[in-house]
Amino acid sequence: MVASKSSHASSLSENNRIMDMKKIRVVFVCMGNICRSPTAHGVFETKLQEHKLDHLIDVDSAGTHAYHIGEPADRRSQQTASKRGYQMDHLRARKVTGLDFEQFDYVLAMDDDNYRNLESICPPIYSSKLQMFLDFSTKFDEREVPDPYYGGAQGFEHVLDLIEDASEGLIRDIRERLSQ
Repeated sequence: MVASKSSHASSLSENNRIMDMKKIRVVFVCMGNICRSPTAHGVFETKLQEHKLDHLIDVDSAGTHAYHIGEPADRRSQQTASKRGYQMDHLRARKVTGLDFEQFDYVLAMDDDNYRNLESICPPIYSSKLQMFLDFSTKFDEREVPDPYYGGAQGFEHVLDLIEDASEGLIRDIRERLSQ
């Protein structure tokens, strides 16, 4: 009986420690916030649920340009993601701001152009938060998630392949951060 109480107390202590932790916040950023970053957002939310980490991590997405503010993700992105079980219909485009660097732990750029755009608005104190999303990829050598907007269906499929892989790598990175 004593071992059971001790085990129960240890479990409660661990739960309290987790509940006291600040949520980790991740934002994915592309140009218009209608193809790549909302795809990453939707995929990552699902992966977090699968790994039972969704209560510890908040996810968002944004664009470096204001072309599509308030619009849903591109229908082709949504259709391609839906075929693999990801939902993005609840997402709406927004423009990234300098405040995002203060609020998010990971500011993840989809490509070099958007990385440079983010770098130009990033307060120096938060520069360590800015990274390339594909730095977390383990199966692909590509550095950038290509913009599928002007291409065919194959481009959207490839984007999903890259994002699924990098999402798993990001989850590993976050798990390491949480265990410290």
